[in-house]
Amino acid sequence: MKRQPPKSTSKDKSDIERVQTGIRIEKRLLKVLKALAEYMDVSVGELIEIIVLSSFEGTSKFSKGTLNKIADLKRIYDVDYGIEAANIMLFSAKRR
Repeated sequence: MKRQPPKSTSKDKSDIERVQTGIRIEKRLLKVLKALAEYMDVSVGELIEIIVLSSFEGTSKFSKGTLNKIADLKRIYDVDYGIEAANIMLFSAKRR
């Protein structure tokens, strides 16, 4: 899937400032993100921005084909959990 040009917005490109960050993420989930980013021809950081911004809007910016690819990648990398695991991950991380 080739990267599509962004839709015009009220913000100028010069208003966007990206910063380096270190995040902790479940190992298998990161593998899915890396593979999906490669499939979409974007960086992992850009993919995370897409996911977060669409989540904030209450929408999904993924086509049916991309959602099928995500399901395939989750199966390949044994990501056998969904959003219901978020609380479990949160509480297990706080115990450390």
